Amino acid sequence: MFATSASAAALLLALAPIPEAAFTSSPAPDPAPAEDPAELSDVIVTAVADPLNPRVAAAARFTAQETPGAVAVVSREQYADHMASHLGDALHSVPGVYAQKRWGEEVRLSIRGSGIGNSAHNRGVVIAQDGVPFNQADGFGDFQEIDLLSARYIEVWKGGNALRFGGATMGGAIELNTPTGRNAPARNEIRLEGGSFGTARAHGEIAREWGDWDLWAGATVMAAEGWRDHSAQSSERLSLNLGRRFGEDREVRLLLSAADIQNEIPGALELNDALTRPTMAAPANVARDYRRDVTSLRGSLQTHWRLDEAWSFDGGVYAAVKDLDHPISVVIDQQSRNTGAFGRFDWTGQLGSRRADLFFGAWLRHGELEGRTFQNLAGARGALTGDNLQTATAIDVFAEGRLFVTDALALVAGGAWGRATRDYDDHLNAARSDAKDFDWFAPRVGLLWEAEGGQQVYANVTRSVEPPHFSALVQTPFPEFVPVEAQEAWTIEAGARGRRGPIAWDVAVYRMAVENELLTFLPGPDIPAATFNAGDTIHQGVEAGLDWTAWKGEGHELRLHQTYAWSDFRFDGDARYGDGRMPVMPEHHYHAELSLSRNGVWSIAPAFEWASDGWVDYANTLEGPGHAVWSLNATWTISPHLKVFLDARNLTDAAYIANASAVTDARVASTAVFWPGEGRSAFLGLRASF
Repeated sequence: MFATSASAAALLLALAPIPEAAFTSSPAPDPAPAEDPAELSDVIVTAVADPLNPRVAAAARFTAQETPGAVAVVSREQYADHMASHLGDALHSVPGVYAQKRWGEEVRLSIRGSGIGNSAHNRGVVIAQDGVPFNQADGFGDFQEIDLLSARYIEVWKGGNALRFGGATMGGAIELNTPTGRNAPARNEIRLEGGSFGTARAHGEIAREWGDWDLWAGATVMAAEGWRDHSAQSSERLSLNLGRRFGEDREVRLLLSAADIQNEIPGALELNDALTRPTMAAPANVARDYRRDVTSLRGSLQTHWRLDEAWSFDGGVYAAVKDLDHPISVVIDQQSRNTGAFGRFDWTGQLGSRRADLFFGAWLRHGELEGRTFQNLAGARGALTGDNLQTATAIDVFAEGRLFVTDALALVAGGAWGRATRDYDDHLNAARSDAKDFDWFAPRVGLLWEAEGGQQVYANVTRSVEPPHFSALVQTPFPEFVPVEAQEAWTIEAGARGRRGPIAWDVAVYRMAVENELLTFLPGPDIPAATFNAGDTIHQGVEAGLDWTAWKGEGHELRLHQTYAWSDFRFDGDARYGDGRMPVMPEHHYHAELSLSRNGVWSIAPAFEWASDGWVDYANTLEGPGHAVWSLNATWTISPHLKVFLDARNLTDAAYIANASAVTDARVASTAVFWPGEGRSAFLGLRASF
């Protein structure tokens, strides 16, 4: 590995307990417990170690130390004592990840400006669980199927650092990993939560191992009336992970999950309404009963197989089906079927007299989406207005190698070749049918240096490519595909991470030169298409995490965790917008939590989030107000097997804007684009582990 076990124990970015895993791998077996748990307690996760499973934490350090770029890992322990229902609740402590709630589990997700103009859904970040993407094969995706309580840990690989997963998008990749019967924190867990807005959630799970077999199974049921009008939601989710070992470091796993989800959509508001009447729903959303109801089934068969001392293989096949009933301005009825296969070989050895390692693999995806649209008659289906079949395929072939030119310095080089196809068959109007192919190569080079104490410095240069999805290619009133091209970018990134005494840090700076950036907005009267290729744009910024154990003694610990992101995204000499700033993302975003705990018996942690003002339109004529929100979390361990927690949010009941969608020019376009942040709320939870 990159350093001795002693220096590895001080390594920063073991951001949580995880087995070595990736999109192209099944959850790896737990490594041999070669390190002292006392050492492992120094591993930080943007400051939170996982005392429940130090062997899994050791595997997290093992994986993270190989990456010359910004990554993060969030264990379930970090949000287990919160009412965490969407990705923003789990990832708020990861610098550079912007994930703010719109409604239900829907969030505005952006990493380094990915999908910056999306008014809904996810684009620019590959989100998967156990190798099975939530994205469709064309890259477009949503969030409703994600169950945070079915994840043992979440990996965040920003930008080109997701190469090991075959990813080449600007935002990178987020991977959720299901617990196994061997690494789950308890054999049995029951969780009951309830609180504001008529919210109630129940979760139960079991973990077993017998001989070479192990099993984890979990179920989550949730219902909420919602803070805003027309924002009720309910869901039922099931997950299963069955594994069998075939000797040391060899296993096969079957993973299954199912979900039935119903969500009302309250809609965005004008700024004044969002601040003065934030609980109201958009009138059109109520009149047409805007909803998003999803039923899905996902499954995969995966293997991790040690071939010999130098080589290992991770791979699998998967399938996912989803039915969508989605009344909005029209009623959307979709059935999608996605299948795929992935495989990756890992090698560790020597080149000449120097240590080296290498991985290479491929990821294949195929998706078919049958979509029909109907007139929306107060939420009911009227006349058929659309009937089409969308077929997308994608293949990514990737490789990366490291050569240790000294014991402390590694040279890294790799790349990904990709090809994507888009075939659209319009069953009502054959003239609208079209097809297009995209292919690319995305290289990557980097350096990774580690001091004897485990502190690291890194730098890399990476190319990213994102072909357009069907929503960008098929736009009314264009009769065929809109002539949008693939988005491309070159990113220069440098950073440092480490720990010295009570201080731990994780800092990255980046500058991204983007060509043909895919921008999406609510159109004005002079713009017929909602998605277009911009000219040159610049994305640059700073992502910083600082963890300080201010006091530790007599069983007490006082810890301050802070994250900060500076996001400077702008046009570069655009014919229409000049060098103006791009909308939606706040330039400054800060989060801090001060935690006081005593011997694991109780804890109290006030937290503060602040975001600066941000432009709403590309013309930079209207700003959305920033916000400052206080919250509080407290826990009490009644017994070794029973814990109670309080999660209180927006303590001052501030009226604020959580996020907004982009428009062209606020002087001429509709500005009903603001999503109000939720008011004061409190949730009580009970967790029983035995």
